Amino acid sequence: MDLKTATALRRLRLVSAPEAISFLLLLVCSVLKRTTDFNAVPVMGAVHGVLFILYVIFWADAWNRAKWSLGTAALYFVLSVLPTGGFFAERRLRREAEDAVIASRARKEGVVNA
Repeated sequence: MDLKTATALRRLRLVSAPEAISFLLLLVCSVLKRTTDFNAVPVMGAVHGVLFILYVIFWADAWNRAKWSLGTAALYFVLSVLPTGGFFAERRLRREAEDAVIASRARKEGVVNA
């Protein structure tokens, strides 16, 4: 994996969890808006909107650089629209990065010819 691909995957991983947290907070704010006088939906909506747009931009970049299959790209996109999906995306991207580091070290040591 080259440096640009690793960077694209890292950016996507780093924005996944905050995007998921902002989505959950937006849902909580929506419930509070309907049940109390507390209305933080405009603020949380804006925060979540910015994080979601960043996620989609980073997702498209990662898809392009990592040469994901359509199924893998679709999975990461669907995870972005599920309330807790960002946490699963972050965990899966972290594992993918760790596997790439292990494979790179194995190639350097001559253990694998990949």
